[in-house]
Amino acid sequence: MNNKIGVFDSGKGGLTTLKEIKKILPNEDYIYYADSKNNPYGNKTDEALYNIVKEVVDKLISKEVKLIVIACNTATTKCIEKLRQDYPNMLFVGTEPAIKVACDNNYKNTLVLATPGTIGSERTHELVKKNKKDEQNIILLPCEGLAEAIENSDEVKINKLLDKYLKEYENKNIDSVVLGCTHYPIISDKLKVYFRNSDLIDGNIGVANRVKYILETNNLLTDKKENGTIEFIISKKD
Repeated sequence: MNNKIGVFDSGKGGLTTLKEIKKILPNEDYIYYADSKNNPYGNKTDEALYNIVKEVVDKLISKEVKLIVIACNTATTKCIEKLRQDYPNMLFVGTEPAIKVACDNNYKNTLVLATPGTIGSERTHELVKKNKKDEQNIILLPCEGLAEAIENSDEVKINKLLDKYLKEYENKNIDSVVLGCTHYPIISDKLKVYFRNSDLIDGNIGVANRVKYILETNNLLTDKKENGTIEFIISKKD
């Protein structure tokens, strides 16, 4: 019986996603795969990234998971459609920048922070095109190296990169900031220093709700009453 939920990311960023899923589905069992060996995902070619992600998916399937959460915006925007084609019997839930949430809530000036891979993906540009109203302004800002610095807990580099990328937007009347990488909520306190009057939008709550919905509609929710377990797997750099 496949009874676990698989969650993966290029390191610890996806733990922010897992935390939200576990809040609303505390009785489920989880496997969290931190692919630290291949961090960051955001600077890989499409082909290289798909091969990496496919390997992780195969490992999770071998652990008999019932659903896989791609807790990475880059891997979702670039790989999820092909994964659904290649694995028609597996349920996938992806993570993508919460641009729709920003637009639906009628923010006027939204700054989307994400990796170069996510910012450059067709899917991200589709989300803008599909959801932006005429009076709304959406700025897509690639933050190269930031996810990697967060993964490595490199405070000096994090602060340096934030200054480099965000200084010019401090006084631009930004009313919402979309955290388009699962690593970014880890440094939300630092981001608030630059955007004191802006709302930070984290897509993880939407992902958690989607996981619950998919499990419910496929009759796959656990009937256990006790708290679930979490198994951690970490791939290490050679």
